[in-house]
Amino acid sequence: MEENKSDANLDLDPELEEIYADMELMKERFAKLLLGEDMSGGGKGVSSALALSNAITNLAASVFGEISQLEPMSPDNKARWRKEIDWLISVTDHIVEFVPSKQNNNGITMEECLDNFKDQKEFTYVSKDDAGSKSSKKREEDKWWLPTPKVPPNGLSDLTRKWLHYQKDSVNQVLKAAMAMNAHILTEMEIPESYIEALPKNGRASLGDTVYKNITVDHFDPDQFLSAMDLSSEKKILDLKNRIEASVVIWRRKMTNKDGKSGWGSGVSMEKREQFEDRAETILLILKHRYPGIPQSALDVSKIENNQDVGHAVLESYSRILESLAHKVMSRIEDVMHADNLARNPSGDLKRNSLKDSASRASGKFPNAHEELEKINYANAPTSMTLSDFTSWTLEQERGTATLAKQTSATNSKKLSYVERLDTLGGRSPSTRQ
Repeated sequence: MEENKSDANLDLDPELEEIYADMELMKERFAKLLLGEDMSGGGKGVSSALALSNAITNLAASVFGEISQLEPMSPDNKARWRKEIDWLISVTDHIVEFVPSKQNNNGITMEECLDNFKDQKEFTYVSKDDAGSKSSKKREEDKWWLPTPKVPPNGLSDLTRKWLHYQKDSVNQVLKAAMAMNAHILTEMEIPESYIEALPKNGRASLGDTVYKNITVDHFDPDQFLSAMDLSSEKKILDLKNRIEASVVIWRRKMTNKDGKSGWGSGVSMEKREQFEDRAETILLILKHRYPGIPQSALDVSKIENNQDVGHAVLESYSRILESLAHKVMSRIEDVMHADNLARNPSGDLKRNSLKDSASRASGKFPNAHEELEKINYANAPTSMTLSDFTSWTLEQERGTATLAKQTSATNSKKLSYVERLDTLGGRSPSTRQ
């Protein structure tokens, strides 16, 4: 009898075996969520919301990794991502209602974007020590372990170069939408008491004398403010963001009489506090636009770690990993563009027009801050296209898709909050949610 049972197991249908394996893996994943990551059963686990947020973050990190090259995901990784992300977000089926959007900016869209590079043959990747490649000149800000793009001796063809720019624009729209959604969800999360208790007594103490003086001048100019700041490293950028965010929280609490801490003189009017807050939010917006890859601020980390809302946890973590993924793909596309520029202008003094270029950070060579804010307008993300699809585009179709709608004068005249401006940057407002 035992022998027959054993034979039956050996003859088990491969599809059933896969189903059983998935069931065991699903049990393991959900057990970890229910126990708050404390598999010992000692009762020291984190909240369900934080466990879910961590699970989504860790899944994305293990599946997508660094994204060192522009190439399709492996079939196994793609199947794992779709399967396990469905498991994790299924817990929200009876908690929140996701309102559909015309703009399909999600993990599947990004998979399709990577799939678009399957048929391209004009650029490859070589090791950093390959002396035969003109593009082996490594930029100072590059991570040494990333492979170097190699393009033809005379650079990419006009068609491929144009298509590559199109792919960059498409990914950039996903990046902006993810940034806007993540900022919106984080704003909806309550500020933990532990964060509030650790705040200085006033905005000046949080910012420091130099930053406070530059942000409270009579005639404030964001370009002058940023040029006076040391933004030469990721750590310094994050430190500035932390201090500005803390000051915004302090000013808001004082304006709503929620803060009993002393420090504001009687000569500071409500209008002045509002003005300082608006200036601070403008700087935060520009920093997020220029440096989308910097780590989360102290306020964001505090909110995520103390959040108890599972719906917020899913939306925040999903938009955050999508933002990170889009940022990585953008960087890899820019690597290929840089290699193309070097091939076409081997002796030229080329500088990448990139918001993430560390050399530009140190020298302060960025687009005018006022122009950056003006460029925050409504835009529809183009549909992803393969290189073969792109060749059939007509001039009229290209012009129609590339055209960005300008904001109306009424929108420009309206005073928008930091999150509203980020929503506008993404092209859609994610605020409609139950």
